[in-house]
Amino acid sequence: MQEGSARFDAVIIGAGAAGLFCAALAGQKGLKVLLVDHSEKVAEKVRIAGGGRCNFTNRDLDIKAPHKHFLGENQNFCRSALSRYTPSDFIAMVQKHGIPFHEKHKGQLFGDRSSEDFIQMLLRECDAGGVTRWQPCSVDGVASSPDGYELKTSRGAVSSRFLVIATGGLSIPKIGATDFGYRIARQFGLRMAATRPALVPMTFDGEGWAPYSQLAGLALPVVIETGGPSTGSGRSAKVTFHEDLLFTHRGLSGPAVLQISSYWREGEPIRINLAPDIHVPQALAHAKATSRKLVANELAQIVPSRLADAWVAQDPALQRPINEASDKALAQLAERLTRWTLTPSGTEGYKKAEVTAGGVDTRDLSSQTMESTQPGLYFIGEVVDVTGWLGGYNFQWAWASAAACANAMAEVAA
Repeated sequence: MQEGSARFDAVIIGAGAAGLFCAALAGQKGLKVLLVDHSEKVAEKVRIAGGGRCNFTNRDLDIKAPHKHFLGENQNFCRSALSRYTPSDFIAMVQKHGIPFHEKHKGQLFGDRSSEDFIQMLLRECDAGGVTRWQPCSVDGVASSPDGYELKTSRGAVSSRFLVIATGGLSIPKIGATDFGYRIARQFGLRMAATRPALVPMTFDGEGWAPYSQLAGLALPVVIETGGPSTGSGRSAKVTFHEDLLFTHRGLSGPAVLQISSYWREGEPIRINLAPDIHVPQALAHAKATSRKLVANELAQIVPSRLADAWVAQDPALQRPINEASDKALAQLAERLTRWTLTPSGTEGYKKAEVTAGGVDTRDLSSQTMESTQPGLYFIGEVVDVTGWLGGYNFQWAWASAAACANAMAEVAA
């Protein structure tokens, strides 16, 4: 122990969702806890989540089959923590603090007022556990010692029995994201799963996208998929989502695209059914038999009119009354609408990604405790190679992994 250093049972680096909750629980279980963050404000991702309302968990999470809602090199790694700290457990705490909330759809729970409700709840829980918080405070060095860990910080030297890394991933650097957690993992010889932006808008370049570049702001429900044998990759299982699509100036976004982006790999196509709730060949055949309107006008009964106009403008065979269009042209139109196949040039990257896929390799972590193969060193939340779907799943992983870690440290310290 360095002379003059402050001594704690546990130091938690990163005051986001996972770090705050872990600190609160560990403190309430009797540990002397220091929570450190290099930013002046805590929980910035909580603050901006869900349009400022915080989509704090999801009731539809299936703890018996976590691979349904989470991805990573070992999709089942998250099962233990998620089964021991469930959405119902977190909901009970929200209700205890009197925070009003509602279900939007597909099990997604949002606060009625502001994300600030949840940040203040976590801070009150930390206060209840007597947690010491240092912000802003940079960590300039970490080293193991015979009785734990020694840290050099901008507020002085610190020693602790346990060290918890809850520093998140690379997503949204403007609110303070860094690779600190990954650097600590490598320092202690832990393996890393390759990182990439996830839950991120997709971009498209070139002449192929030109007809759609003026559709920014247009949204519609779609079925979107990627992977499967048709990619030619020979490795990706087909993944499908039924969600809303949003056209942007540079490409596509909205829940459908954010979801599929976590599974998409560079060079692979995505396939989109733009009218998933309509039998398009039947609708076009009926219109041809009963209408003399332009194809674009009839198509606007199936998809938004701006999209219909952009679609028809690309094909001279469709720029006529629908009763004069050939059966072949209408059949091709139906096929393209229901199986629009396109290959993104890329994504908007970490600056727009809601989360980072990949991270600390779960082969080097205990699924029961979140402790690494380096004794006393724990990793929780987004820094780990566990990535959830859009809709509150990543927050639930933060809460569950934090609880697993706090409980484990308390048991060892007892």
